[in-house]
Amino acid sequence: MKRKVGILGGMGPEATVALMARVIAAVPATDDADHVPLIVDQNPQVPSRIARLIEGRGEDPEPVLVQMAQRLEAVGARALAMPCNTAHYYAGAIRAAVSVPFLDMVAGSVAALGPGSVALMASPAVRKVGVFDAALAGREVLHPDADAALALIRAIKRDGATPANRAAFAALIPQADQVLVACTEYSLVALTGPGVIDTLDVLTRMVVDFSNGVTDG
Repeated sequence: MKRKVGILGGMGPEATVALMARVIAAVPATDDADHVPLIVDQNPQVPSRIARLIEGRGEDPEPVLVQMAQRLEAVGARALAMPCNTAHYYAGAIRAAVSVPFLDMVAGSVAALGPGSVALMASPAVRKVGVFDAALAGREVLHPDADAALALIRAIKRDGATPANRAAFAALIPQADQVLVACTEYSLVALTGPGVIDTLDVLTRMVVDFSNGVTDG
């Protein structure tokens, strides 16, 4: 019996759908029952993480995320996943509010990196509040221009994975040994290949492995 995974979604909506699609594609299924059972809270009303963490304004997302996690646990989720890197700033509060595992794509993605420098393609909020700092301690980390990075995130939220947004993402990447795609909006426009680790792909594998009993979160 596959274990149900709860998804704290809506940050943004397309990234949540992309995670679901990647989970489906990752399962070698011959029947519906082979797939991962997901319980998805697609909540685009989660207060803006960028407004709160960068601009210091707006409602605190933490209570909303905690309530989502508790609802998902209450309806049968055996683990939780959240396809938003910036929102992992609130991972500690989510873990403290539930008794099921939280599948941490920050730690999982850093563990998948090879040696050498890392271009951290993330929201400026991720850098400001240090979401990846502990996991990447001791590494050379390069960041894209903050204003351009934020503008592109907003463009992807508005327009989707257009050719222009794909080209803008490629142009933003600083020279490094490997690229860590650490924004789920960027996951919609990023190229794949050697030296590229996408946190959404890492979370996909964590969800599938947990559901299949390969890991316990």
